[in-house]
Amino acid sequence: MPTRSRSVTAAAIVAVIFGLLTIFSGGRALFGGADMGAVVPFVLWFNFLAGFAYVVAGLGLWYRTSWAASLSIFIALATAAVIATFLWKVWSGTAYEARTMGAMGLRLATWVVISIVAARGGRAS
Repeated sequence: MPTRSRSVTAAAIVAVIFGLLTIFSGGRALFGGADMGAVVPFVLWFNFLAGFAYVVAGLGLWYRTSWAASLSIFIALATAAVIATFLWKVWSGTAYEARTMGAMGLRLATWVVISIVAARGGRAS
């Protein structure tokens, strides 16, 4: 098995930690009775379920699997699609929490960076 670069190692760790935090916070919002304000249900469910994909992608990066980069790119694209749908719903008048905008932007930026690192395999450009 080839060795991991520092950038791939960091991406793997970030992905797993981000995934575990996402599962915890999404699970708490969905099942724990936490009042999260004006949540948009499809965004909340996407984020919760995506947390599991984050962990899988992180483990794939850690173990240098052939599919980890593809999964990371898929996560970034799916997140972008959810953001686009979310923005359309907001524009249509759906109530939402302002922090959702920032959180989704952070998710997208994180997965774009992880995807780039994964696709490069940690190689310097």
